[in-house]
Amino acid sequence: MPTLNVNGNPRQHDAEPETPLLWVLREQLGLTGTKYGCGIAACGACTVHIDGVATRSCVRPVSTIGAKEKVVTIEGLSPKASNALQKAWAELDVPQCGFCQSGMLMAAAALLKAKPQPSDQDIDEHMTNICRCGTYNRVRAAIKLAAKGGVA
Repeated sequence: MPTLNVNGNPRQHDAEPETPLLWVLREQLGLTGTKYGCGIAACGACTVHIDGVATRSCVRPVSTIGAKEKVVTIEGLSPKASNALQKAWAELDVPQCGFCQSGMLMAAAALLKAKPQPSDQDIDEHMTNICRCGTYNRVRAAIKLAAKGGVA
């Protein structure tokens, strides 16, 4: 059986090679925090990290991910939502419906890893996820708050 390194743990699956990573995570591994939105990598609800890079998992065939590559889902971002971004999200009441938020958080985490003090332009260029509720201003504010270390 093929093995994926997910959230620091080896996980076996029996998916067909062309199966999108999203469906392996959700249906075979039970990690349902990563959401299905559009199926064409446009909305970003399915964003996970593969070796630290924000990746839209709905179009990434599971066969393209080796056992040594590290897949991180929203469940693996931090224990008990202790990540500065997750705290900022809660502090500023970013989510409305919440559907897109796991993908938003994963994209924001990759942004802060690449640019610890992002400008508005950096945020606009990097945060291409779609939020049906339009919480973009709060997303930006939460990213800036987390970058400043403004949440305990």
